[in-house]
Amino acid sequence: MIRRVGNTKTQNYIKIATITIIIVMILFIVSMIFFRYHVEGENNMPFQLSKISVISSSEGIDQKTTETKWAFDINQSNDIFIYIDKNGGYGKTEAIKTITIENIQLEGKTKDNINLYRPDEQEEKLIFKNKEENKIQTIEYVGSIESNLKQLKISNQGGIIAFRCSIEKLAEYKSNEEVINHHELLKKAGVSQEEITVKIDFDLKIKLESGKEYKTTIHLNLPIGNVIEEGTTSVEITDVKDFIFKRT
Repeated sequence: MIRRVGNTKTQNYIKIATITIIIVMILFIVSMIFFRYHVEGENNMPFQLSKISVISSSEGIDQKTTETKWAFDINQSNDIFIYIDKNGGYGKTEAIKTITIENIQLEGKTKDNINLYRPDEQEEKLIFKNKEENKIQTIEYVGSIESNLKQLKISNQGGIIAFRCSIEKLAEYKSNEEVINHHELLKKAGVSQEEITVKIDFDLKIKLESGKEYKTTIHLNLPIGNVIEEGTTSVEITDVKDFIFKRT
């Protein structure tokens, strides 16, 4: 009788230990799945970020009254283009409902002079125009049959969205020279690299007609290259693996 009771207790201990081990293993596997998702994010999205193109430039805005032949307020602008492509290997039909840029954070010495702009709907020859009505805090592109930057539309099967980050009235330049090269305005006005260095972070959110939503945070250092010396610089960022999308 004593031996039977002892065997029962041993069996119970084995059962408890086995169940405990199974629970620990399950929790370990689940935690590893969550950790992997946190590090890698979505690995088979219906649409994907393919590249980011940035064009950095300078421009002079005519002052209304001046005693010299030329008088400019100098802006340094960064035009950001984001390419969203359809994932041909996804295997299901999906459509973009909206793509939103939000939660924009800026760091820089001239932060108070920075404004963000949407593409201008009226200008025919220019994509961007620094006008009061074009200022934004967030920007949303709506899925449509065809893309149209100026109307804030993106093809529901992928396309391009864009916005501008501009440091305004960075400096002024006055001159009586016969000819002015706008590409040299930053240099001639004595603007330093520190004054135009900006870190920008923003959330890029893709919402589908099916209700699925994906979000990543993008970090950029602006401007691109040596815009003080060159006047206009550009880059295409094709290594986008560090921008990890997650379901929201």
